[in-house]
Amino acid sequence: MCLRCGDTGHVDQPVVARRGFLKLAGGAAVGFAVAGRAFAEQAKRPPKPENVVSPDVALERLMAGNRRYVEGVARRHDFKAEREALSMGQNPFAGILSCADSRVAPEYAFDTGRGDLFVVRVAGNFATDDGIASFEYAVQALSTPLIMVLGHEACGAVSAAIKSIKEGTTLPGHLPALVTSISPAIKAVLDKPGDTLNNAIKQNVILNVEKLKIAAPILSKGVEDKKVHVVGAVYNLASGRIDLVT
Repeated sequence: MCLRCGDTGHVDQPVVARRGFLKLAGGAAVGFAVAGRAFAEQAKRPPKPENVVSPDVALERLMAGNRRYVEGVARRHDFKAEREALSMGQNPFAGILSCADSRVAPEYAFDTGRGDLFVVRVAGNFATDDGIASFEYAVQALSTPLIMVLGHEACGAVSAAIKSIKEGTTLPGHLPALVTSISPAIKAVLDKPGDTLNNAIKQNVILNVEKLKIAAPILSKGVEDKKVHVVGAVYNLASGRIDLVT
């Protein structure tokens, strides 16, 4: 029956079509809403979920990786499979302040993959303003829970600084800047027994750990809230072993 004229021989096609369209539109809206939520959840998902760990677990993971490196049983990392996820972002589980020495490679020494470590390198592994800012970014923007100051034995930068201070000489070029930054550690151990170079390397690590811990406002707040740990360690060139400095 026609809804407009009462004629039973006609069907009101426009009304049926309109109802069908409304159902289709409603279904599409629900579909778009679900898809939107899925995309939002995917965007929030960290590129490497396994890197969302506590500071203590992050340190355990670093040291376990170093043990594998020392024993020569490093894992095979599938760099190709990681590229797509890492192209969307990063969430490294540890930050490393390392010397620029070519014999020290944190990613190898801790047997880690791409996107695992946030590494800042400078000869003498001391915290500059730029380095501190870099770690602030890692902590605040990337939620990195651990920072390690990594010194190494036979450090040429520390050795040159010791010689410059003892002999009262000035190194060429911009090298005096290294001496200035490393000198507090050297002066603190000059009169102590034992090997001056080894003592200075360890003391340099200790001083820069403390410098990062109190770097306000971001790093110091993370340490205070126990969301970030800052530790020190020294790399042994001959064995590859990394020992924590306490």
